[in-house]
Amino acid sequence: MEQTKDITIYDIAKAVDLSPATVSRALKDHPAISKKTKDKVTKLAAELGYRANNFASNLRMQRTHTIGIMVHELNSNFITSVIAGIESVTTAAQYDLIIAHSSESYIKEAANARNLFHKRVDGLIASLAYDTTDFTHFTPFERKGIPVIYFDRVETGIAGTKVVIDNEEAGFKAVEHLLQQGCKRIAHVTGNLKRNVYADRLKGHQRALAAAGINWNQSLLMENDLSEQASIDAAHAIAAMQPMPDAAFVTNDFCAAICMQTLKEKGIRIPQDIAFVGFNNDSVAKIVEPGLTTIHYAGFEMGKIVGKNMIDRLLHPGQSPIDTTITLQSDLIVRGSSLKKMV
Repeated sequence: MEQTKDITIYDIAKAVDLSPATVSRALKDHPAISKKTKDKVTKLAAELGYRANNFASNLRMQRTHTIGIMVHELNSNFITSVIAGIESVTTAAQYDLIIAHSSESYIKEAANARNLFHKRVDGLIASLAYDTTDFTHFTPFERKGIPVIYFDRVETGIAGTKVVIDNEEAGFKAVEHLLQQGCKRIAHVTGNLKRNVYADRLKGHQRALAAAGINWNQSLLMENDLSEQASIDAAHAIAAMQPMPDAAFVTNDFCAAICMQTLKEKGIRIPQDIAFVGFNNDSVAKIVEPGLTTIHYAGFEMGKIVGKNMIDRLLHPGQSPIDTTITLQSDLIVRGSSLKKMV
């Protein structure tokens, strides 16, 4: 099929016998142009299938009005709620979003960063992949003065604004609750401890034990990739322990739900034989039986804070602190999976 030539403002100007400058102003709803002229121009533009070349216009202004977002996954209520929070702010400021996800791969994350850099995004928002230990793919943004804001999964050693929750305090709350239920031998199932979120949740677990006068038992720590198979394997490992733990703090709701289901299939009762606390308050926490006690932190609120900080950096360069950490609080949502004293 033969492609038709793109319609330009010069084509419209010739058809309505106006200057290209007048047509351009009319299409931008400029107050100096009469309503009659605007209506005439916009009607013809629609009939001819005119498309504004925003990309070329933005490049002339050295700005694309786009913000890149890099996340480690998309099948998470938390991540989607963060993106929704970001979008609620950026849309109001007339910025578009380009979303890329790494599928928990450093290699893909680095490729996404290069791609977004070459797409000339005005700013970058990122939550780090599971295995990211090299951060040089963010260097081009820093050199160009492109603001970078990290959320949730961050690295303290690199420059940029960071928006996080107090993961250590959240871990403390989770384990303190299990201790209050009479649990003493508490397994810890977690992701890569090189990531701040998992390392800090473990610190909270250990602090809660210390406060209760209980020594940390390294044999109860299981570090994996939190996938379905890893969750099944963790459940089998828990069931094989002698004695079996009387509770488990699992730092991801999906992993906790799979662990619970696998143990139930072995005839192990929850919470009577082993109590569970998860993390994130994903939808699965409400669906699994019994309901999963978990840590809730407001993704939408985090997204709004991330978005506002990014827009502030873009609209008022040099006025906002570049290297700062904003810490949000979280809540323990208690459901049946942890209530040993109620059964």
